[in-house]
Amino acid sequence: MARRHDAKIVILHVIEPIPSYAEVYTGMTVKMERKQQEETVEEIKKHLQGFCKKAEAQIGSPCVELVSKVLVPRGHPPEEILNAANEEGCDVIVLGTHGKGFLAHTFLGSVSNAMLHRTRKPVFVVPLPSEKTTFDLDSV
Repeated sequence: MARRHDAKIVILHVIEPIPSYAEVYTGMTVKMERKQQEETVEEIKKHLQGFCKKAEAQIGSPCVELVSKVLVPRGHPPEEILNAANEEGCDVIVLGTHGKGFLAHTFLGSVSNAMLHRTRKPVFVVPLPSEKTTFDLDSV
């Protein structure tokens, strides 16, 4: 879709901060959280490179060039998504959702639900496939 509409993609992954009382139990400090944040950005970029290598074999270039930014803020996911969408001038919000049983068919996840109720931007909620699932990029 991004290629067809000459659009750029902003990848966002929000890390919820560890409550201060949990630091006692986990031993995780703010410094360790920041390191985790940096590692997450690198991991996302590595996955993106792998995905694009496979995708470009089927649909052609560009793939990586469509991604303008990778953001990994800490905070409450709905707030961070709304902030990023506004700051980056996003026209559409695309969310992945995990199917986790019966309730997933009845109710959307709390982040998806919050996004649908709190923004006027179009929101696409996409069920994430299991790791075993393969998909045909020609149909994308």
